[in-house]
Amino acid sequence: MPDSPAPIVKRSLRIAGHATSISLEEPFWRLLRHAAAQEGLGIAAYVERIDRARQGVNLSSAVRIHLVEWLMARGGPVLP
Repeated sequence: MPDSPAPIVKRSLRIAGHATSISLEEPFWRLLRHAAAQEGLGIAAYVERIDRARQGVNLSSAVRIHLVEWLMARGGPVLP
């Protein structure tokens, strides 16, 4: 039987001077913390960078896409 899907966790952030919230599955939150730390940034600053680059998708989707591309650029899905 396949694993049940990870529950979605909604968290609030302040980016670009505005309060916003992002809904991600817990594995994406862990990866987001790891990626931000690797770049020497806090989560809000890292998400702000993703927000500035996104085109036509909601912020939660943009974060997921960014993280998958970030992992692929590093050679695979190795999670911290």
